[in-house]
Amino acid sequence: MALSSAVLQQVVDEIAPVLQGGWMQKIEQPSAYTLLFHVRVPGRTHRLLINCEPKTVRLHLTGSRFPNPPFPPPFCQSLRAHLLGAKIEAITQVPNDRIVTFTCASRHGRRTIVCELTGKHSDVLILNEEGHILNRLFHRRGLIGQPYTPPPKPQHGSPPTATDPICLSNEGDFPISSALDRYYAQVEEARSRQQAQEARLRVLKEAIKKERRRLDAWRDDLYRATKYRDYARYGELIKANLSTIKKGADHVTVIDYFDERLPSLTIPLNPTKSPSANMADYFAKYRKYLAAEQALRPRIEQAERNLTQYQEELAAIQQGTWPHPSSIQPGTHPASPLSLTHRPQPEKKRRRAFRRFISFDGLPIFVGRNAQENEQLTFSLAQGHDLWLHARGVRGSHVLVRLKKDADVPPETLCDAAMLALLYSDLKKSGRGEVIYTKRKWIRKATGRPPGSVHIEREQALYVRLDQRRVERLRHHALVDEAAEDQRHASLTRQGKER
Repeated sequence: MALSSAVLQQVVDEIAPVLQGGWMQKIEQPSAYTLLFHVRVPGRTHRLLINCEPKTVRLHLTGSRFPNPPFPPPFCQSLRAHLLGAKIEAITQVPNDRIVTFTCASRHGRRTIVCELTGKHSDVLILNEEGHILNRLFHRRGLIGQPYTPPPKPQHGSPPTATDPICLSNEGDFPISSALDRYYAQVEEARSRQQAQEARLRVLKEAIKKERRRLDAWRDDLYRATKYRDYARYGELIKANLSTIKKGADHVTVIDYFDERLPSLTIPLNPTKSPSANMADYFAKYRKYLAAEQALRPRIEQAERNLTQYQEELAAIQQGTWPHPSSIQPGTHPASPLSLTHRPQPEKKRRRAFRRFISFDGLPIFVGRNAQENEQLTFSLAQGHDLWLHARGVRGSHVLVRLKKDADVPPETLCDAAMLALLYSDLKKSGRGEVIYTKRKWIRKATGRPPGSVHIEREQALYVRLDQRRVERLRHHALVDEAAEDQRHASLTRQGKER
């Protein structure tokens, strides 16, 4: 639930008298949507939270603590450069609108933080003394350096309702902020639980499907092997009658002394083989049955136990009794009731296709390791609307950014992908160079050339310098969830083949 303008006005009325005159002591960006300002006032430090996530847009003081990334995101670095140590002179709200401004005096002159808490298009901007945009949380092309223009006001105001979280509490030094803090903590916890539950549900359904396929295959193998169950008896009976069996016979009728009634038993023979060879065949097939029993019975029993456990957990999710999986550890043993691993991993783990990274904007980036992977990445995995990059004029990896159809690549993601194209090319030694990029649909395979060779149309270029901080951030956020990413890769590959 986003805050109404009326509730936001109450928040501003509550925090402005306390924070005005305070100093920006510390600035953090725990996530892509969240900013945290530590404001020092005489005798106390307050933490001001600004969240621009569409479903939980808000601004208030918070007592919560948030984990921070090892390297500050670019916008956080910009905030620190312009505002660290700045004094807050005024906090105001645009009347009947969800826009709050913080006017600050910094060593660079007056700076203004504009918080557009308008739901889907929320943003935070830094303005200079002339009101020009220096930077913004969510980059939009052509706006940096331009005079700031507020978004159009809504046609109707947003009056407070009975569902506003402000109604939940009226206690403490900052009752409104405290109520909002508690309310959104519950919202985010519930959302986290829901996301974990949905993710687990998908994994369990896939695991059940896979376990059933494996069970069907093993049961079929065992069923086919059971027809050899009596072949040891046949071999012994042939052995006892070797001297009476003529070469080239296609059957032999013997007394079955394994049955107390001593009936006659006809045993088929291969006329192209000798009686001894027929006997050896029967013994060999009986050993095959024993080996199948020894190998398949434990697997079937374990798979049946796993399937029961998965189905019980699936039922718990569907009935709403499933606990949050905080105790689930990745890579647990197959015997664990919460494990989705079907068999122990071999000592040498199979290397996944492509290097995989997450951009600053949360988009997946794939990087080929060699010519074969470059070929597979570009012509099997990629879709026409994905972004393709390569270092100009040198050997290097194909780089692919996964994009939604008709979506533009965010500037930070473009910089991340270009940095990877530079890093995994022959330009790495010089630490600088030109990276070309275009949509995958403008790439054609070069016929008669080695794998990975392409013809490019409608290319654009970006000059890149090696930025170690960006590289470290990308490596830190490399995709490491093996099972989830293997599943995603298989899905993406299927989509590519379906095209």
